[in-house]
Amino acid sequence: QVQLVESGGGLVQAGGSLRLSCQARGRTFSTYTMGWFRQAPGKEREFVAGITAWAGGNTYYADSVKGRFTISRDNARNTLSLEMNGLKPGDTAVYYCAAKTGTAVFENYTYWGQGTQVTVSS
Repeated sequence: QVQLVESGGGLVQAGGSLRLSCQARGRTFSTYTMGWFRQAPGKEREFVAGITAWAGGNTYYADSVKGRFTISRDNARNTLSLEMNGLKPGDTAVYYCAAKTGTAVFENYTYWGQGTQVTVSS
């Protein structure tokens, strides 16, 4: 099992940047595929970015964030990060960190954090 705790959310103006972090508690963080999802008010939760297991994992992004967001992992520190640049009001949502076994990054995650709010003002 793995426990996930997100941090780094907040209020930022359009065009600004934020860095989200997800601290994982468990012995096998490096073996999990990790992902970031978000859910805006009145909308379904959606995939934002994912990274496969082990060092040098392959990364995947939703089209809406490609070129603006960067996902990374530090297996030595059991940490997943999401660097968000060029933020837009449409990026406003609760952002969730998630973990799973297996290589498919877009769905079927097993473990979820509690979420962190990101608000982008225009």
